[in-house]
Amino acid sequence: MSKPVAVVTGAGSGIGLAVATHLHSKGFRVVIAELNPTTGAEAAKKLGDNATFIQVDVASYPSQARLFKQAYEWGGNRLDFFHANAGIDDRQMLYDGTEKEEVDAEGLVKPLNTKSMQVNLEAVIQGLWLFKYYVRRSKEAGGGKGKFVATSSAAGLYFMTQNPQYTASKYGIVGLVRAAGPILVKEGITVNAICPAFIPTGLCPPEILPLWPKEHITPMATALKAIDAILADDTLTAETIELSQENIYFRKCVDWVNESQRWIGEESQSIWDLGYQKVPERPNFE
Repeated sequence: MSKPVAVVTGAGSGIGLAVATHLHSKGFRVVIAELNPTTGAEAAKKLGDNATFIQVDVASYPSQARLFKQAYEWGGNRLDFFHANAGIDDRQMLYDGTEKEEVDAEGLVKPLNTKSMQVNLEAVIQGLWLFKYYVRRSKEAGGGKGKFVATSSAAGLYFMTQNPQYTASKYGIVGLVRAAGPILVKEGITVNAICPAFIPTGLCPPEILPLWPKEHITPMATALKAIDAILADDTLTAETIELSQENIYFRKCVDWVNESQRWIGEESQSIWDLGYQKVPERPNFE
């Protein structure tokens, strides 16, 4: 039987590199998926056998689709693990007040740069779409079950006023795994998220680290502890795992505010299923 195959985005440094290295040590063949060709190639070279580098821009669907096709073929027509880890902070501040630059020749306000939403959330959703496709086609090579992990953030549980789009994208990941996890696990694909507190990575502005109290730094080992929990349990799905200091916490949804909301959340699913059965064309009310 062939070795299991993992793809990790943003794997040239930080959490992605740590997870890719950890999976490699556990017997996975690992695809280092990275935008930066220098760090990506170096990471794959350092791992040596059973590792390869594929350059990807996750904000581009064609680029990510090519990543999955190449990874699947390199892995012997098999994919088992995908960590959607690549992320960026806000490329333009929502609070900017440069009115002159924000208006085009017609006097219309230019759109906000939402690249962080594309990288942090849309690419994660498309990544799950692609991963599901290839997991389903991995049975002949010994696969057929998969583990999907997305990197959210403590900002996806709380908030970060300096990066409102980043916060929104990380909240979106939490919602995605809670919605998709209970469904995809029925065919052997688990869907979970990790929500790190402050782990120093390249995403951190250089001015921050010297000022950050050491007791409020979460070590990289905590992220690997969460990955090990996911690897160890094929039924673990729809979980939001908060990482703080040396500990991991399985965070649940907020409590139902009343019995009506509990009924809607837990018992109305069969009614919703009727409304979302496959139909030739759904009406567009926009």
